[in-house]
Amino acid sequence: MPERHADNFIPFNRPSVEGHELDYIKEAVEHGHTSASGPFSKLAVDELMAATGAADVLLTTSCTAALEMSAILLDIEPGDTIVAPSFGFVTTALAFVRAGAKILFCDIEPDTLSLDVDRLADIMDDTVKAVVPIHYSGIGGHIDEMCDVIARWPNADLVEDNAHGLFGSYRGKPLGSFGRFSTLSFHETKNFICGEGGALVVNDPADIDRAHVIYDKGTNRRAFLHGQVDKYSWQDVGSSFGLADALAAYLYGQLEQKDSILAKRRHVFDHYRNALTPLVESHGIRLPMVPDHCQQAYHMFYVVMPDGEMRNHVLRSMNDDGIYATFHYVPLHSAPGGVAVAARELACPVTDDISARLLRLPFFTTLGHDDLERVTESFIRAVEQF
Repeated sequence: MPERHADNFIPFNRPSVEGHELDYIKEAVEHGHTSASGPFSKLAVDELMAATGAADVLLTTSCTAALEMSAILLDIEPGDTIVAPSFGFVTTALAFVRAGAKILFCDIEPDTLSLDVDRLADIMDDTVKAVVPIHYSGIGGHIDEMCDVIARWPNADLVEDNAHGLFGSYRGKPLGSFGRFSTLSFHETKNFICGEGGALVVNDPADIDRAHVIYDKGTNRRAFLHGQVDKYSWQDVGSSFGLADALAAYLYGQLEQKDSILAKRRHVFDHYRNALTPLVESHGIRLPMVPDHCQQAYHMFYVVMPDGEMRNHVLRSMNDDGIYATFHYVPLHSAPGGVAVAARELACPVTDDISARLLRLPFFTTLGHDDLERVTESFIRAVEQF
């Protein structure tokens, strides 16, 4: 592992300030409302609603918290099952496991690395309450076909894990707008950040009132603030899901710079793609596939190597050069925790294969030209020396 504090070290990710984030945090503190549901929360929510076309958006402490809210809203309980990709982060499944569900781990398609729609159609049954695809790398996969499959099962809903995909779209429609719910992440590794944070996107207006009760620790506080009741009291299950307004201030400063951030990240993506395209034919590597009908969110740049041995060699070589490239998800279906919560054993051969061969290059908003050149030169040299 390279020395992470060395002057010439290139990390995998580096958070940045892109606009007025620090001024807004100071303003939030001076205003005196630093807890959830303050002035900057409203500004950030307005930006996110405009981007997604949602009926409502609730800022949460994390994408995990937003997924947990969706599990409560869907009344997930023991005996229910959830379909989630095996190639994904653990909390996509764990949020529903905590509510008592078992998981059907679905394989991914080899091109976009999204949930395999044909496999989904095979594994659906009457116990499935939700299908939770990940828009991997901010690319929508075959979301319309997925919706068609889910529509055949009236007890099942779509919940989009859109942690990678804010401002991405599929056939002109925003990612996160297809499901009954979707979730966002503003973790420091994402495109738009506030340290730790997330959001629940509510697409059905019928879910708004209960979502706010759950959000407000099980109380009807929102109805009280709107003058609909003379006091608020405990009504339902819930928890303390709200994002601090001081962090919403940071997030709003980022969202204000949407066009600039996306342009910078597109530059990073395009540089990698242009520099590495010659290796596709000469060395059998595979670059991200973005279908024509998908507008990606420029969340990451990954390379699928010909085999795991080459992948591991390149990772070691780049780390020796002071560049922190890394792998990605370890399959959930074969992890000890995944085996324990699986509804039934399902093979995920594409997940196993991709997980062993995928490599991610450093990718962050302020990654400059000289460092980009250094990353690609290190990668190419490692491939050619293998």
